[in-house]
Formats: sequence, C-alpha cells, structure tokens
Amino acid sequence: MFFWNADPIAVSLGPLSIHWYGLFFAAAFIAGLQIMGRMFVREGRDKNDLDSLLGFVVIGALVGARLGHCLLYDPAYYLANPLDILKIWEGGLASHGGVAGILVAVWAFARTRSYPFLWLLDRIAVPAVLGGAFIRIGNFMNSEIVGMPTIVPWAVIFARVDDLPRHPVQLYEAAAYLMIFAVLFSAWRAEGVRSRQGLLAGSFLVLVFAARLVLEFYKMPQAAYEAGFFLTVGQWLSVPCILAGLWLVARAGRGVGRAETKRLG
Repeated sequence: MFFWNADPIAVSLGPLSIHWYGLFFAAAFIAGLQIMGRMFVREGRDKNDLDSLLGFVVIGALVGARLGHCLLYDPAYYLANPLDILKIWEGGLASHGGVAGILVAVWAFARTRSYPFLWLLDRIAVPAVLGGAFIRIGNFMNSEIVGMPTIVPWAVIFARVDDLPRHPVQLYEAAAYLMIFAVLFSAWRAEGVRSRQGLLAGSFLVLVFAARLVLEFYKMPQAAYEAGFFLTVGQWLSVPCILAGLWLVARAGRGVGRAETKRLG
C-alpha cells in the first residue's frame, strides 16, 4: 500500500499560492490548443481562430463545471447561499457540467465563425479527453474524489482524508482517459472517420461516460443526498450522455453530414 500526503500547493510566492490542480487544469488547455493547432493545419483551417475558440471553451468549461457542481451535487446549500457559487477558488467542479458548458461554448463559437457545429465538436472531443486525464491527476494531487476503501496491493492511504487504504480511482480514470485519447486521436487520422460528422464526438461520449459509469462504483459518494441510490449522481448523469453518443455514432454510420464535410474540404 502507498502513503500519499502531497501538499496541494505546488508553489507559494508570498500571498500567491499556485495549486497543483490549477497547474494541471491549465496544462489541459495548453495541450488541447497544441493538438487543435495540429488538426487545423492538417485540415487546412485558419489557426488564428484557435485563440478565440480557446476563450470560448475555457469560459464554457469553467462556468458549466462550477454550475454543475453547485446545482447537481449540493443544490440545497448553494440555492440557500447563491453568492458562494462564485467562490470557485474553494473548489468544486463537475465534469458533466463542464461537458455541457463546452457544448454551449462550441455552439456559440461555431455560430460566430460559420463552422459546422459537429465538425468542430469532433475535433474538440479529442483533446478534451486528454484534458480530463490531466484534471484527474490534479484531483489525485489534491487528495480529492477518493476511492472506496479496499485491500488491493496498490491501495493508497490519502493521509489528508483518513488512514484507510483506498482505490486510487483518480488514477484509474486518468488512465482510462489516456487510452480513450489514443483511440480517438488515431481514429481522427483516418480520412474515413474525419468525414463522418459526429462520429468522434459520439465515440467520446460513449467511451468517456461508460468509463465514468463503471469507475463510479469505486468512488466515495460525491453528493450528500445520493445515499441509498442504486446509482450515484455521476452515473445517472452519464446515462443520457452515453445515449446521446450512441445516437451520434449511429447518425454518422448512416453517412449523415458527409456531403457538408466534403464541401468544406
């Protein structure tokens, strides 16, 4: 078993503290920008659009993730104390809300720059899952979203939580997302996949939230009101995401949107 007691603060500069979570969160967007740049160059798109796209996505992800955490995981408290929703520095971001926020942001950007929404969403899906891996490593550094107690040999004792050996579920999830990233990035390199709008985005939804559905069984409950639920809040929220992904994959399989993609090439 492994003992984990890392300081969540990576660097302190006087009154300014930089947390590991913040560093990994920033790294997710930096890596995503580099990957999107490579995609845009290969497909003959204007890389200058990426700066604006990044702004849309960062705002959408932060707002969506924060509202998702506040309204889905602890609504009673935040509805009674609405100003605390703004205290993002206290922590509390939900991945489902982040995905919803990114969807809205991509739609808004696509409207302003005349990009096909699904074409753009397919490209965003690839670096987004890599970003999810970075963020889960940040959660591990923070000793948060810990796993259920276990006796497996690789169990981790999160000293900042308690003295129980637990599943390092944050690392399970990070590893799953890295594998999904490898699959999606390899798929994007194939012309036959790129031409089917919605296929990558749909695959992202199915694979990421199927992994989340399974791994939630190894996590401690995140919402105070979910005690006694057959599935956790995270699992219930994953089900419609998986269904939406299956619909997109089926739609792409019928060839819907291919003609529009060809006109853009």
